[in-house]
Amino acid sequence: MKTRTRTILQLAFFLAVFLVRAAAQAAGGAVYLDPSQPIDVRVDDLIRRMTLEQKASQLINQARAIPELQVPAYDWWSEALHGVARAGRATVFPEPIGLAATFDDPLIHEMAVAIGTEARAKHDQAVNAGRRDIYEGLDFWSPNINIFRDPRWGRGQETYGEDPFLTGRMGVAFIRGLQGEDPKYFRVIATAKHFAVHSGPETTRHSVDVQVSKHDEEDTYLPAFRAAISEGKAGSVMCAYNRVNGQPACASTFLLQDTLRGAWKFTGYVVSDCDAVVDIYRGHHFAKSQAEAAADAIKAGMDNECADYITIVKDAHDYQPFIDAVKQGLLAEADIDVALKRLFTARMRLGMFDPPKMAPYANTPESEIDSEPHRALALRTAQESMVLLKNDGVLPFTASLKKILVVGPLADSAEVLYGNYNGTPSHAVTVLEGIRKQFPGGQITYQPGTSFLSEKPMTGDPLVEAVSAARQADVVVAVVGITSKLEGEEMKVDVPGFKGGDRTNLNLPTEEEALLGALKGTGKPLVVVLMNGSALAVNWANDHASAILEAWYSGEEGGTAIAQTLAGANNPGGRLPVTFYKGVEQLPEFEDYAMKNRTYRYFTGEPLYPFGYGLSYSKIEYSNIKLSSPELEAGNPLTVEVDVKNASTRAADEVVELYVSFPKLPGTPLRALRGFDRVHLDAGEVRHVKLALQPRDLSYVNEAGDRMVAAGDYVITAGGGQPGTAAVHADARLSIHGEQKLPE
Repeated sequence: MKTRTRTILQLAFFLAVFLVRAAAQAAGGAVYLDPSQPIDVRVDDLIRRMTLEQKASQLINQARAIPELQVPAYDWWSEALHGVARAGRATVFPEPIGLAATFDDPLIHEMAVAIGTEARAKHDQAVNAGRRDIYEGLDFWSPNINIFRDPRWGRGQETYGEDPFLTGRMGVAFIRGLQGEDPKYFRVIATAKHFAVHSGPETTRHSVDVQVSKHDEEDTYLPAFRAAISEGKAGSVMCAYNRVNGQPACASTFLLQDTLRGAWKFTGYVVSDCDAVVDIYRGHHFAKSQAEAAADAIKAGMDNECADYITIVKDAHDYQPFIDAVKQGLLAEADIDVALKRLFTARMRLGMFDPPKMAPYANTPESEIDSEPHRALALRTAQESMVLLKNDGVLPFTASLKKILVVGPLADSAEVLYGNYNGTPSHAVTVLEGIRKQFPGGQITYQPGTSFLSEKPMTGDPLVEAVSAARQADVVVAVVGITSKLEGEEMKVDVPGFKGGDRTNLNLPTEEEALLGALKGTGKPLVVVLMNGSALAVNWANDHASAILEAWYSGEEGGTAIAQTLAGANNPGGRLPVTFYKGVEQLPEFEDYAMKNRTYRYFTGEPLYPFGYGLSYSKIEYSNIKLSSPELEAGNPLTVEVDVKNASTRAADEVVELYVSFPKLPGTPLRALRGFDRVHLDAGEVRHVKLALQPRDLSYVNEAGDRMVAAGDYVITAGGGQPGTAAVHADARLSIHGEQKLPE
C-alpha cells in the first residue's frame, strides 16, 4: 500500500511539472514559470519582461496583478505577533511580553510552528475563494524585537522585554518556527521589526531624530536583530519611522547597507513601516520631494513600501513617486530591479509560482486553524507565563477554602486577554470563568467594584457592593491593571496617566488603587492578579496584599491558566522579562535613548521587582557549579554546569538563569544574562544543567562601540534570578587572559 501511494504521489508530481512547463511554453518559453530552473534565473527572466510601470506597481504592499505575465496580485502586509492577526478566527496566544516571561524558547518555537501552520491554511482559504487581500498573504510583520528600554512605551507589550540576549533567543525561536526548516521553501516569511533604535514615544515617531552612541547601538539596540538575521535567517526586516543619528531608518546607509547587508550579509527584503517613506519627506524633511524620498529609500536598501498611492482611476499614476524618481534621474531602473529581485525571490520561495504539490507547506488543511492541539498549546504558554510576585502563604488556595469573591471588570473581560495585534479565537476563558470552573465546589461570587475599564453598564455603587461582598468571603481575588485600549500604537486616549498610547506614570490607575485599599480594609486575604503589557509600580499592593500574580495579556486560555495557578494545579515558574520600578522618578527622560540607569544591566537604584524575578510554590536549591575551565584564553568558549534540586513535595518548573559579571571597564554592564534553561523538576528531583557560552556571550562593548572579550576576572552566576538579589544562586570565578575584538 505504501509503495502504491508513493507511486501515485510521484506521478502527480511529474504531471504537475509537465503542466507547468507546458504553461511556460504557451507563454513564449517563460523561464520564470519553469520550477526546474534555479530561482535566481527565474526571477531575472521575470523582471526582464516587465515595464517600468509594472515594476513600480510591485514596490508597495498592495502589489498589483500583471495578467499578461501571469503574476497575481499580492498583499505583503499580514500580522502574526502572537497568532495570526486581523484575519478572522485563529488561536490567540499570550502577548509577547508574557511569552518572554516563560523563558522557554523551545516553547516559543513550537508556538510559532502552530502560528505558521494556521497562516498557511488561512492563505489557502483566501486564494481558493478568489481573494488576495490585506492580512491574507504569507509575509508576516512579526516579531517585534525592539528593546523595551522604558516601561512608558505603549508598544513594549509587543516585545520580548528589556534584555537583548533574551529578546534574541526568543526572536530566533519564533522566526525559525514560523518560517519552517525546508531548504528551498518558506512556510511563511517572518519580518523582524522595527529596525532600529525604536521604542517610543509614540507621539513623535514620525519626526524624531534619535541620537544614540555607538556603544548603546552595538550593546543594546542591534544584537537581537543580528541574531534574527545571522541565526534565525529571517526572510524580511522592517525599517522604522524614526531617524537614527540624522538618517531616517528607511534611508539609512548605516543600518541598511553597512550593518544589515554588509556586516550581517542579509539577503532578504526590507519593507518600510507604513508611511515611513512618506515621513522621509514630510516628517523628517530629509528629502525635498516624495520622489526623492522614494529614491533615497530604494538606493539605501528598502525594497517594499507600506503605502498605497490609490487614485480614483487605478492606473500607472498610482505609483508615481517611483516612476517620477526614475524620470527625474534620482533613481536608476536598475536600482528598482535590485529591489524586485529580492521581492520575487521571496514569492518564489513561498511557492507562489510553482505547483502546490511541489511546495511542502501548500494545501495546509483548514482543520489546523484554531485546532484543539493549538488551543492546548495556548493554555501551556499561558501557564508558563505566570509570574508570582508575592505570596505570604495564601497561595495556592486550599481545599478548605469555600467562599471566593472575584472583583474587577477585567475579571469578566475576554478582550483584555487578547492584547494587541491579535486574532479572534473561537472561544476564550475569562478569569471569572476560569475560577468558577477550577473551584466547582466553592461559592464563587463576582463584583465589578469599579466602573473603570468596565465593558458593561452598572447600577448602584460598585465599590460599596464589592466591600459588602468581601466581608462575607474567605478570600478576595482582585483582578486589576490596564488594557491594550490604554497602551498601544499611536492611540488617542484621554485617561490620566496615558498619552498617545504611551504612559506618563507607572502607577495602577487611581480607581483601582482605591478599590484595593477598600477591599484590604475588610481584613480578608487579598490576592491581586495583574493584567498588563508593561511594568506596574504596585508599591501599595506589594506592602499590603497577601499575594500578587502577574498574568499579562494571557491569550484565549488566560482565565484557565490564572485559575490553575491560584489553585496550585499550575506551579508558577515565569520570570519577569522587564524591571518593575518603584516609580517613573527612578527613570531618565522617556525621550533619552541612552542606556545609562536603564534596565537591569545599567540601573543603579533599587527596583520594586528585578528583571528575572519570580517566585514558586516549591523550594529550589543550586549547588556544585562547575566551569569547563576556571581560566580561559579570550575567544574560547566556556561550559557551565550546575545541579538544581527541587527540595519540596510539589513538582515545579525552574528557570535557570546564567549571568556574567564583568571586570570593571568603561562600557561594561553591571551584569548580563547570557544563558537560561527552563527545566521541569519532580518533587525531590535533582537536574544536572549544562549551559554553553560562546565568545560573544563573554564579550562586552567598549565606549567606542567595539565588541571585545577582555582580560580580567569574571563572576559566573547560575540561579533563580540575578546575583545581588534574594534569588537562590551559585557563583563561580573565571579568569580570562588576553583580549579579542569580535566582528559586528
